[in-house]
Amino acid sequence: MEKTLLIKYKNVDIFQQDYLVLKNVNLEVHSGEFIYLLGKVGSGKSSLLKSFYCDVLIQNGVAAVLDYNLHEIKLKEIPFLRRKIGIVFQDFQLLTDRSVYSNLEFVLKATGWEDKAAINEQIDNVLTQVGMISAKTRMPFQLSGGEQQRIVIARALLNSPEIILADEPTGHLDPETGNELVDLLYNISKSGTTVIMATHNLNWLLAFPGRILRFDDNEIREVKNLDNIDTVKVKVIADNNSIMEETVVVDDDE
Repeated sequence: MEKTLLIKYKNVDIFQQDYLVLKNVNLEVHSGEFIYLLGKVGSGKSSLLKSFYCDVLIQNGVAAVLDYNLHEIKLKEIPFLRRKIGIVFQDFQLLTDRSVYSNLEFVLKATGWEDKAAINEQIDNVLTQVGMISAKTRMPFQLSGGEQQRIVIARALLNSPEIILADEPTGHLDPETGNELVDLLYNISKSGTTVIMATHNLNWLLAFPGRILRFDDNEIREVKNLDNIDTVKVKVIADNNSIMEETVVVDDDE
């Protein structure tokens, strides 16, 4: 399958207000890629992800996402760009006062869907894709953390995005559930949707190989060899109170 260029950054600097977060970013992202973003807190991973959907503005260089020039994009065009990008947050951000179905229906109606039958069909499609069709009428509080995150992924898939951005999506989950979620995202990438995921967990890099971008000293560099990544073993407590070992990337300030 021919790969399509989805994102192109050349000599881009990324600022948060007046603070330089990333300098001289040169990056190309193609369809169907699975990309890890590694780096300590504050190294610019989230800023890069936010820049893709114009939540952080680009001030210089070449910056194009899904055929939109981010220097020239009009305010009214940003919602159309964002419909092509699915976003998976660490903290779920589900509407707690409505059912799974209503959460998904809200997003579809907010993005221009009107036909009730088409809405029902699309909700069933994405819930089936993430293995949560039986949860359609349940409330978020009735779901485990892993189940809620599956609903968040379903929400990200609603408008058949070309790119999914996942910012530490397994941060609140036990290792086994986290593994299931990354496996789901990995399979989504195999179907042609690009997935870009920020994480600290080296286990995912070993189990689900992909491109690795390391954030350090306000720069991004591509890592070709896992041996060049400093890691440490930590013990974590799973949902069933058992102790599991996890390999995580060491932050420079730890």
